Amino acid sequence: MTVPKTAVLVLDSAEPELLAQFYAELLGATAGPAPGDGDLLLVTGPTGVVLGVRRDPDHIPPSWPLPEGSQQAHVHILVDERSLDAAEREAVALGARPVAAEDDGGLPGSRTTLRRYADPAGHGFTLTVVGEHIAR
Repeated sequence: MTVPKTAVLVLDSAEPELLAQFYAELLGATAGPAPGDGDLLLVTGPTGVVLGVRRDPDHIPPSWPLPEGSQQAHVHILVDERSLDAAEREAVALGARPVAAEDDGGLPGSRTTLRRYADPAGHGFTLTVVGEHIAR
């Protein structure tokens, strides 16, 4: 029998409160301290914990994507196709820095359906189109 456990991607940040708040606002979630760990903040949405942010005073922002094309680990945020432009405006207004946009042949008349960003601490994330099964 497998021991019950939960996996969560944890991002390092010199200012974890600011980064956790960025993702909480972007994802419509909340951010708060992890029980028993004063250096870890958890971003929690309606389905549970979605992301962790850990204090690292020596954090150095990653280079993403690498020039060789490797994506590295990143947060993949799925967005309904009709909301992609609005999601991008939200992300940028909250402090995301656009890195790249690619046309994958998706939305006619849209500049792209896959958009890459760096969060305020420099970690990579994407906004990308997904079908109608996203909870509204």
